[in-house]
Amino acid sequence: MPKIPQNVRGARFTGWGTALGHKTVTNHDLSLTIDTNDEWIRERTGIHRRHIGGSTAELSVASGRDALAMAGIAPEQIDALVLATTTPDRTVPATSATVQNLLGLRCGAFDVNAACSGFVYALVNAHGLIAMGAEKVLVIGTDTLARITDWQDRNTAVLFADGSGAAVLEHTQGPGQLLGWDLDADGSAEDILFCDIGGNIQMDGKEVFRRAVRIMVDSAQKSMAHAGVQASDISLIVPHQANIRIISAACERLEIPMEKAAIVIDNTGNTSSASIPLALFDAADKGRLAPGDLVLLVGFGAGMTAASAVLEWGTQ
Repeated sequence: MPKIPQNVRGARFTGWGTALGHKTVTNHDLSLTIDTNDEWIRERTGIHRRHIGGSTAELSVASGRDALAMAGIAPEQIDALVLATTTPDRTVPATSATVQNLLGLRCGAFDVNAACSGFVYALVNAHGLIAMGAEKVLVIGTDTLARITDWQDRNTAVLFADGSGAAVLEHTQGPGQLLGWDLDADGSAEDILFCDIGGNIQMDGKEVFRRAVRIMVDSAQKSMAHAGVQASDISLIVPHQANIRIISAACERLEIPMEKAAIVIDNTGNTSSASIPLALFDAADKGRLAPGDLVLLVGFGAGMTAASAVLEWGTQ
């Protein structure tokens, strides 16, 4: 992917919000209906519990409303809504149209489907809109994977869940937060993780693991190179929350200590497009980020897609 041109209009986060499914499902709960147990799930995934329930529009409105409130922005001030989701509520129209209406926005709205890489795809698109003149863009990553999960399949039922994360991006004078980015896809690998229309998620777990680590590392290295930074410069890495072993392996290859990783998978499970914003804003809310810190977002997903971005954290 190309480097960011000099003197391009930049943007920064000014508000964010999150939402999780209404029902908490523990590993013990799953052990009552399928052949699994808490120890097995924790050891192989790092997940302790997950949250399910609510539509994609419902969770998006909840996180989006909180992001607008934190930014102090009225709905009519938003110039565009970009919703990353692989689980739209309907085939037509795009769920972003429903969210736009429910939030009271008066702007264009569109969905982005890049699976678990979706939020970074949407974030890069939002920065592009601001570079072209938009002042304020609402970016949301939401997935309700419970609706397309076979809850009798222990290989997938233990992983997936529902959640949402939203951010307001505003044009800023001078350099913005985005220092480097990379988007990638390898369509030849689509059969290792997919869901047909009307069906459930199908996954070749071993092959996903093998490819995921490689494609995450490759994308992250490209973003850091474009940003002109080294792994040692990164204050926080925010990986897609798919599997703790994938996160650990990717961090090891990038030579970034696990202590610098934002981890919420133990509480959220894999929420696809929502996982990176959920982890990022959890870290921000806990005071793990200071102005000037460099943040590396990196994810992978069905497709097989990959996306990463290096951000310079700014004052709110």
